[in-house]
Amino acid sequence: MMKRIAGIVLSIFLLLPVHVAAQDDTVSIGLVAPLTGDQAYIGIGVLQGAQMAVEDANARGPVFGDTRIKFVPLDDQHNPTQAVMAANKLVSDPNVVGVVGHFNSSCSKAASSIYHEARVAQISPASTNPEISRQGFDTFFRVCATDDVQAPTAANFVRSKLGVKKVVILDDQTTYGKGLANEFEKRFKSLGGEVLRHDGINQGEKDFTPLLTKIKSVRPELVFYGGVYPELALLLRQANKVGFKTTWIGGDGIFDVTLIKLATPALTEGIYATMLGVDPHSLPSAADFVARYEARYGQIGSFSAYAYDAANVLIEAVRRAGSEDREAVLKEVRLTKDFQGILGPVNFDERGDAIGKSVGIFKVSGGKFEFIEEVKPA
Repeated sequence: MMKRIAGIVLSIFLLLPVHVAAQDDTVSIGLVAPLTGDQAYIGIGVLQGAQMAVEDANARGPVFGDTRIKFVPLDDQHNPTQAVMAANKLVSDPNVVGVVGHFNSSCSKAASSIYHEARVAQISPASTNPEISRQGFDTFFRVCATDDVQAPTAANFVRSKLGVKKVVILDDQTTYGKGLANEFEKRFKSLGGEVLRHDGINQGEKDFTPLLTKIKSVRPELVFYGGVYPELALLLRQANKVGFKTTWIGGDGIFDVTLIKLATPALTEGIYATMLGVDPHSLPSAADFVARYEARYGQIGSFSAYAYDAANVLIEAVRRAGSEDREAVLKEVRLTKDFQGILGPVNFDERGDAIGKSVGIFKVSGGKFEFIEEVKPA
């Protein structure tokens, strides 16, 4: 049902005017995210954020000469194979000078070599796995914190603020989920914590009852989950059926209202999540974007503001390059300095990682994620 609804929403959305000039007077920016399937809700939020950036840019006038921005969104279904296909399709179009994406780390990593070979700038709004930027590809950038910042923040919070000593760790065996879980485990153990079990599940898996029964038997004080919300919703529902009750915490992949809808408010009450920064609603710099987004689409997506910033960094690079030349645009992305995004200044280090991005800690209370604290980088 969710896949069918997401497909209908996406079809309607893609019929909306993009407000670009004739084909000969455009330069294209791609976007790749999971636009159908069980992660479509979060992917469409990414798409809508980037779409608004393109529309805002075109409303201000040409980026150079008579040239405006054409937006080219593609669906990777959070599947690395589909991600590679989408990347190849984009780079084969000489009018494409940059890409916002991908959402999932496994997809960003799989596609990154294709963008690198084609010299197309890739700016991810959400791929947090540290290994992506350690491949040596100078075409990769991201506007979010990485898991070697996010996961230790979660471990510090669990150990020092919650006082938890014994945990079980689960991950979905993806680039993102396993990387996040491993970083959490490393920091938690260094703080004197004990990991009772570290198990893996598979995305799309439906029956976790045997695993949850085993986890219940070791009586953890908390379960850390590295993965995305669809599987966690099932885990919570099935944990309830086997009578397993404990505290849960996960990373940004679970920070979405869809988790609460799928698992019910009662079963998600008290769950913690780390997120890349603070709630955009609390930032004066994001107020106009949030108001316009929610008037148009309803509740803002978890990564919509990140996609808006990523797209704007790319658009501004095109403007400064004053050219459709991919290498020129890539150079300007790399030279980005103190770009004033709605989530704060954007700067990149030599690997393309965002500098100075904080991590927010949230807790589900009363059927929504409530902000607890912001942890700034050391």
